[in-house]
Amino acid sequence: MLKACHRGILFAALALFSVSSFAAKPSFKLCWSIYAGWMPWDYAQQSGIVKKWADKYGIDIKFVQVNDYIESVNQYTAGGFDGCTMTNMDALTIPAAGGVDSTALIIGDYSNGNDGILSKSAKSIAELKGQPINLVELSVSHYLLARALEKSGLSERDVKVVNTADADLVAAFTTPDVKSIVTWNPLLAEAQKQPNAKLLFSSAQIPGEILDLLVVNTETLKAHPELGKALTGAWFETLKVMQGESETAKTARTQMGQAAGTDLAGFDAQLAATHLFSDPKLALDFTDSPQLKATMQMVAEFSFKHGLLGEAAPSADVVGVATPAGSWGDTNNTKLRFTDEFLRLVVSNAL
Repeated sequence: MLKACHRGILFAALALFSVSSFAAKPSFKLCWSIYAGWMPWDYAQQSGIVKKWADKYGIDIKFVQVNDYIESVNQYTAGGFDGCTMTNMDALTIPAAGGVDSTALIIGDYSNGNDGILSKSAKSIAELKGQPINLVELSVSHYLLARALEKSGLSERDVKVVNTADADLVAAFTTPDVKSIVTWNPLLAEAQKQPNAKLLFSSAQIPGEILDLLVVNTETLKAHPELGKALTGAWFETLKVMQGESETAKTARTQMGQAAGTDLAGFDAQLAATHLFSDPKLALDFTDSPQLKATMQMVAEFSFKHGLLGEAAPSADVVGVATPAGSWGDTNNTKLRFTDEFLRLVVSNAL
């Protein structure tokens, strides 16, 4: 009787072990597109850093490259991915405005010269008055132009915006008819090679406003905080690997540059115009600062003015944005959240 009982317990234990050993680990897919500030994610996956951190927390993580940036954000919004790289403006106007509750898990960097206004005719922003300007309409380039005009005492009514696909901007700038453009790297660097091209304004003049994020679905993150831990750990380990002039760092940046269609020198030039938050404490300080809330208010007001928050949006504050320093917008409709939870774990060496 006792032996039979023990045997039953043993069989039950073996059966449980068999089921648990073959149970699938939680699996997550995130999308990314080519941009200097997002290349570390590709390297982190290719080098095994993502797998290392995913294994630590008993999950699987896969990064998928989507060549069309806006399409990647749309696919995330439609539920095709658990997370995606995107700018703060697009996080607000696409998933958040579309009703998808999203969390900015990591503020990877802000554009510090990677976006700029070029002209072959004007020598200042003021001289753009009355002129056509080619750019990707309703993108961060459009936002940059609006901020530049505002700082010069002008408004968008003083210029004519010509919507131009990013793939066509550099070629358009080589023609006599197109005098001024707004774009981002690596297109900006290529366009600057044109004779008489003058940089009139860049994102370095509005630091901290054009942010590059890793956004994760809020419900997914709440259900699986281990995903946030693994991604944050992998990100800061990768940034640590790529810093400096060691052979390891140069090799890492070379691989990132090649994946982005350039070489080490070209990639380093792009990084020079990218304020990477490689120090977790500085990233935490920025995320916790009141500036983040103020920036998102400006972005929301620009987006509302241009109809990016939806045709039925009654005001700029229709979508609530939560930051560690406080919320802006409708707190009953909070759809974009900036978190410092996982940054604090990095800073305290608790990951």
